[in-house]
Amino acid sequence: MKKTLLATAIIGALGASAAAQAATVYDQDGTKLDVYGRIAMGIAGGGPEYNSNDELIDNSEEFVDVYSRLGLRMSHEVNSDLTAFGRLEWRFSGDERTGPSGNGKTGFNEVRQSYLGVQSKQYGTFQAGNFDSFYNQFVSLPFDVYIDRGLEFSGHPKQSRGDSIGYYTPNLEGWTAFLQLKHYSERGELEPVRDEGNVVAAQGGVQYEQGPITVGLGFVDDVVRGGGNGEMMGGLIGSYAVNDQFSVRLGYEGREHSDTLGGGYDTVGLGGTYTTGPWAFAADVYNVENDGEDDSRTAWSLGSYYKVSSNFDVFVELNQADQQSISVNLDGLDSSVENADGDDVYYLTGARYHF
Repeated sequence: MKKTLLATAIIGALGASAAAQAATVYDQDGTKLDVYGRIAMGIAGGGPEYNSNDELIDNSEEFVDVYSRLGLRMSHEVNSDLTAFGRLEWRFSGDERTGPSGNGKTGFNEVRQSYLGVQSKQYGTFQAGNFDSFYNQFVSLPFDVYIDRGLEFSGHPKQSRGDSIGYYTPNLEGWTAFLQLKHYSERGELEPVRDEGNVVAAQGGVQYEQGPITVGLGFVDDVVRGGGNGEMMGGLIGSYAVNDQFSVRLGYEGREHSDTLGGGYDTVGLGGTYTTGPWAFAADVYNVENDGEDDSRTAWSLGSYYKVSSNFDVFVELNQADQQSISVNLDGLDSSVENADGDDVYYLTGARYHF
């Protein structure tokens, strides 16, 4: 899909450097294999002051891994119109050696993406497996410019990342439609299984991209099994490139209120990205109104990024979510409930090397 928005300049200039620096291991007779990745480390601090039991915690600085990863991209041209493809990506902790004295894990600690599919220039793309949410790719992406915290709209794991199939059309005079289904299975569980049995979470929508304007409209069936509240979520998010250096973005996302689980909300976001030479700057502010709560909350994020070279970049990010995250258990699955709390500003600074 096209990613020409200046609103995603940070992704294009920094985050997507892995794609630009990918090493082609094999490219012959229409078959191609690329290896890519990054090692990223930094220092983080601030954020929530209290744990889930309302106990004061230490939120001082810490040396952290910043989403280091290693991946493979594979493709084969079946004919002039059809290409088969696959992708496999692992995440690892680059800041420390883990083992018996740590958390018991060594090497890679997560299969971040693993999917395969076919792409037709005429008929569109179909894929299956473990991949990023199509809602994020086509709707909320203009706001997904931060390396760590800062996105208040739904991100790439939303009712996705595993046991999913998806389809999106080719670009039709600026329009792209998408549909994704994620399956939650009870296979192998002892009888009786959960009341709802097997569950399918659907998401879909359309994106329009023409010149400096990109707008995405989408929905997600936010089932409880995937951390939602069992109600429908929808969003309308867009971006406008004022010129070659500056873009602005505006969006709305809301979810219906559940009589049993609550969780309804209305979120409005406004932000912008400015680039000049090797520098990129981002700023966003959100107003979040949670159903059943008297007060709304305001969240903001700032980011500054500098490309030292095509492979190496440094960054500083600030985020004030004005909330405390409290972990709860919904139907056996961890979720998150947010309280307006006025926590400390979260900060992250570090460097990344892309290869």
